[in-house]
Amino acid sequence: MVSVGGFAEKVGRVLEEWRTSRPPLGMPPRAVRVLVEVVRAAEEVKPSQHAKREVLRRYGLLGTSVDRVVTAVFYETMRRLGLLDRAAEEITGVESVLILDPWLRAALRTALSLLLFHRLDEETRRALRWGVAALLSEKTHPYVGMYYWRLYPRLEEYTPRPRSETELLEWRYLMPGWLIEKIRGLLGPMEAEELLRALNEKPLLSVRVNTLKATVEEVVEELRRLGKSPVISRRVPVVVKFRGPFDFERSRLVREGKIVVQEEAAAAASIILAPEPGMRVADLCAAPGGKTSHMAELMKLKGEIHAFDIDPLRIRRMREILRRTGTASIVRIHRMDAREAPRLLGEETVDRVMLDAPCTSTGTLMKNPELRWRLRPEGLGGIVRLQREILEAAVKLLKPGGRLLYTTCSLLPEENEENIKWLLDKHPELRLIPLHGPYDESPLLPGTMRAWPHRHGTIGFFYALLEKRG
Repeated sequence: MVSVGGFAEKVGRVLEEWRTSRPPLGMPPRAVRVLVEVVRAAEEVKPSQHAKREVLRRYGLLGTSVDRVVTAVFYETMRRLGLLDRAAEEITGVESVLILDPWLRAALRTALSLLLFHRLDEETRRALRWGVAALLSEKTHPYVGMYYWRLYPRLEEYTPRPRSETELLEWRYLMPGWLIEKIRGLLGPMEAEELLRALNEKPLLSVRVNTLKATVEEVVEELRRLGKSPVISRRVPVVVKFRGPFDFERSRLVREGKIVVQEEAAAAASIILAPEPGMRVADLCAAPGGKTSHMAELMKLKGEIHAFDIDPLRIRRMREILRRTGTASIVRIHRMDAREAPRLLGEETVDRVMLDAPCTSTGTLMKNPELRWRLRPEGLGGIVRLQREILEAAVKLLKPGGRLLYTTCSLLPEENEENIKWLLDKHPELRLIPLHGPYDESPLLPGTMRAWPHRHGTIGFFYALLEKRG
């Protein structure tokens, strides 16, 4: 147990380290307004990356040096969102920032992110006070702009005061306390901090080579020609990684369907399920289609895949991926709840079932920074219920001798090992097929497997392969 005096000393040391390590902003003052507008748009438009692109496109900044710095600071702000909101509530005295005018909320989040985590020159500080106040007056009401202008000195003076070890870790790793405690319980305090650090690092971009249209060597050579330093994955040899930025929208490799944007851990899933030519396959939460197209490729375009999803925008993206990759011919898309799949396809009619279940996505926090603050522990029960209902549908679909791969991109045992234990208890006709790679066996359920960001350099992922007894 850390004494009160010892804890205060620790807080002081962390805050001093934090103050002295703050980098200069390096963003032109005129971009401060753009950043506020991006933060505001991200509340309304999902995914937030799309909101960011639309604002930058409106200002004619897409692809420029300003785009790069605004993008970097925007993602930093999203990672810090819960802490910034807590600071804004302390400064304004409101119970929740959600009751504030949305433009004022975006301005406070932006200002606190810049002031707390960067060194700003005087010109940028003027833009942050006067320019943002003018923006609020224009977008909402002059009173809102005046309120922000008067509040600004308190934003400059604010210093966080963590009151517990968990709150201190929140500021160090930019994560909500409940999630930090979950991770510590899963890995222990020392390794938990390695994972927390990894969840705050910028990952390499990851693409899967579509071997129907290109070789890995051909893709590597093209990326080198574009000035990248690609690395072929040791664990999934059809995956190539490289450092961004990269304009996927204009890439010839993407347009011609030679590569699919897909994380290494996600690409491993289709290889583990191993659908064969001529099989009948169900992909129960299929969009945006990375695994669907990969399975069609592995099946050599022979057989049939029934792809289920309910999100029209993601289905549209799936159709485009299937078209580009040349894999649409054996895929039938059903805009339908996966729980209805047995009614449509019939029970015990499918050789392979892929279930990449809806989940908290806690293993992808390095890619989806704002997600960490949207998650609530009280919402976990509803997600687990949905996962179990879709698992029940998957079991009904399987023929005797058929196989089901259950995956999530979650770190939480409730969505992973505990679901598989529940399923095996309920369905004695199922047996677990032990997985021995390419990642590590789960410490919580032998035979299942986990990919870890800090160990394997990919997103957090869970795998369980099950077979229905003949």
